Amino acid sequence: MDSRTNTIAGWTLGACAAALGLSIVGSMVFHGGRPEKMGYAIEGVEEEGAGGAAAEVPIATLLPTADAAKGAEVFKKCAACHTVNQGGANGIGPNLYATLGEGIAQGKAGYAFSDALKAVGGNWDFDKMNAWLTSPRKFAPGTKMTFAGLGNAQDRANVILYLNQQGSNLPLPAAPAAGAPSGEAKAGDTAKGAEATANATAEGAETNNIGNQGTPASGAPSVDPQAAVRGGK
Repeated sequence: MDSRTNTIAGWTLGACAAALGLSIVGSMVFHGGRPEKMGYAIEGVEEEGAGGAAAEVPIATLLPTADAAKGAEVFKKCAACHTVNQGGANGIGPNLYATLGEGIAQGKAGYAFSDALKAVGGNWDFDKMNAWLTSPRKFAPGTKMTFAGLGNAQDRANVILYLNQQGSNLPLPAAPAAGAPSGEAKAGDTAKGAEATANATAEGAETNNIGNQGTPASGAPSVDPQAAVRGGK
């Protein structure tokens, strides 16, 4: 084997060794595979599965402090698909003028609503709109609406108030009274009251029984203590 052959073989072995080394280093640097969370977070949009918890906030408690001007800013997230002005054209989504109080998946100049949304039925009220904006896919599984939802409850209240002012003007629901006991607390109070009544009844019956022990039976002769003493004399 001449020197030229040795040189070629040496370069080949060196290249293989370098490739193997780079492969080992690369696997160490990029160890861990895919990240725990895929994609990028979008401000104002909930994560998958987070809507249920957010929807638990009663919308009636948030609307009194809602701000329609802020709701108009939130609505900009919807403006790519919806118009909200009177007589506005349908786009990817329907025109939303005078939507609150209207039948769900009805009207809107013949907009082609999904069968999933048609199946919900009823009218758009504050609670239904809150649930829809929290997670359209949970509110109407199978809906064509691709928007993930608004995870911030106050943002939902703001945009609902704004939508209500665009041709609907429904009266706002009454907010729950501050400090009102929950249903569970009321049930506990009722149970305690019933137990106290039962105990009082039992105690009264026992007292009456003790008192009756000193009362002669009907028809039995009455005994005069003084007469007994005199007779003993």
